[in-house]
Amino acid sequence: MAYIGKTPTVGNFVKLDALTASATASYTMQVDSVNFSPESVNHMLVSLNGVIQSPTTSFTINGSTITFASALTSSDSIDFIMVYGNVLDIGTPSDATVTNAKTNFVSTSSASGLQIKGDGTTAGTLQLNCEQNSHGIKLKSPPHSASASYTLTFPNDDGSDGESLTTNGSGVLTWASGGEVNTPAFLTKMSSIQAIANTTDVTLQFNSTSDGFDTDSGFNTGTYTYTIPTGKGGKYFMYCGVYLHSNANAKFCALKFVTTHGLKGETYTGSVNSDTGQSVHAQMIQNFNAGDTVYMRMYHNFGGSRNTSSGIQNTYWGGFRITTWYIKKL
Repeated sequence: MAYIGKTPTVGNFVKLDALTASATASYTMQVDSVNFSPESVNHMLVSLNGVIQSPTTSFTINGSTITFASALTSSDSIDFIMVYGNVLDIGTPSDATVTNAKTNFVSTSSASGLQIKGDGTTAGTLQLNCEQNSHGIKLKSPPHSASASYTLTFPNDDGSDGESLTTNGSGVLTWASGGEVNTPAFLTKMSSIQAIANTTDVTLQFNSTSDGFDTDSGFNTGTYTYTIPTGKGGKYFMYCGVYLHSNANAKFCALKFVTTHGLKGETYTGSVNSDTGQSVHAQMIQNFNAGDTVYMRMYHNFGGSRNTSSGIQNTYWGGFRITTWYIKKL
């Protein structure tokens, strides 16, 4: 190709480490004590005993190994070996020749703009150096055995003092205060009274969160169940209280947590001798997987149907995931 003005210089121009001749024909080529493999034998200038050697005739290469046509002796002198890269295209850029303007990596919907690869035994690592380049921190990929492939999407701002990053389980990060927040969390109530039949396990109809909350939309007011949200498995603490109208003939009643894994929590009252009513309370800590469901049941043998009291101050059910809290360093 013709150029107007000076022809641009391209290629990776390297002078290899000095080699000491001995009674062998093959030598390992290195740059700064690291093995170096030229692109081809035709990109090299080799001087032996003051004579420039002919590529492929006087020497050949295989990877980082140069082999002369015949064995040398200790009295021979390998004066120098120069490598001129591929002069037909850009080849491998020389050290410190790539400027900030050239590192303009563009991401697409199917490919990352920059990829840090592993070497077969060590996971890809990105190091951020200090201003003197004497030390730095590293961001490292999980190991191959983890089969991990995910994307972390950062928030739109830098958050507030004391906040930490949390994930929604799908890689979307948000800022949350007080370390890790105990979410998901919910609190629900009965919006109207419910009749509980005698000696029958009855599903309690918690059908409203109007006075409570449901941080991750896990509660179904139509089926009276709570489903562990996607990506939010773990240990949960749940609590429930029911005010049930009774009479002096009451014997006992039970409040039960029923989960995907069966009955996991149950509280019995003793003999109830009250003409007005009885509050029954139950608590549970249980490990759940995403998609597991929970609902509440009540049983009594008061001799006839009895009504619950509505309102969150009387009959309620709530819970939250137990997460790790820490003391912030000031």
